[in-house]
Amino acid sequence: MNAQTWNVRIGINPISWMNDDLPSLGGETPLETALKEGAEIGYAGFELGNKFPKESSALRAVLGKYDLACVSGWYSGRLASRSAEEEIAAVGPHLRLLAESGATVMVYGEVADAIQGEARPLYKRPRFQSQQQWQAYADKLTVFARHLLDHGVRLAYHHHMGAYVESPADVDQLMALTGDEVGLLFDTGHITFGGGDALTVLNKHIDRICHVHCKDVRPNVIRLARNGHWSFLQAVINGAFSVPGDGSIDFPGILAALYRHGYEGWLVVEAEQDPAVAPSYQYAKMGHDYLAKLVREIPTLARAAA
Repeated sequence: MNAQTWNVRIGINPISWMNDDLPSLGGETPLETALKEGAEIGYAGFELGNKFPKESSALRAVLGKYDLACVSGWYSGRLASRSAEEEIAAVGPHLRLLAESGATVMVYGEVADAIQGEARPLYKRPRFQSQQQWQAYADKLTVFARHLLDHGVRLAYHHHMGAYVESPADVDQLMALTGDEVGLLFDTGHITFGGGDALTVLNKHIDRICHVHCKDVRPNVIRLARNGHWSFLQAVINGAFSVPGDGSIDFPGILAALYRHGYEGWLVVEAEQDPAVAPSYQYAKMGHDYLAKLVREIPTLARAAA
């Protein structure tokens, strides 16, 4: 890593323009609008969403038009309810798409029994009831992750509100029981909403972090969500999340820790909001410019602190 610069790239998820879980939030926005605006702002790549082509040559063409990279793509996994062999069979087309499009990580979200898209309070999320259930799940996940690595793609496990792995204690269990093949997608917003201090959790599991989602939180909205037994989507609509620099999370501390550890992957702005309230271009630019400034400054600050 060059002492003068930090070799990371800043990408974005299309959720700033259109929400796949809640199409009423920007569902009418064309994909081309997101790509054109994202490239204009300065993003180096996009994660995938429902409106992207599912065939690699078509995907490369649409991203190439704006000189954008394929960062990664969410995969809705169901290892909590099916075998590793069944999951390996199911992931084939998505794995090929990512591998052929130059992505080196796959965002794995466990959707079996998850309530993130349902009108149910977050406290009703699923939980593993025994250490045996945890171990069985972890073993399947390690086998699945090994299969992805054989194709040049690392599993980036997304701890997520409303799912089996939500809290810092859940992340601790998952990392302790899985092999190193299983990478961790560290999501600053979800780990904070899930009850953790983002920097503390990051430092604890930094060796396993292979992908980073950068979203900020509004603590007052999170408190209302917890106390009012809101669903995940209620929390999103009411502004629980925002782009980096527009909330309470210590991004300078988080990015400095990643820099010191030698992280050289993607920093992805992924902040679920209502575009009618938080205009897509304005907030995507705010998040990009804030992260870009930190990325420029942190090598100098780290040297000064050494």
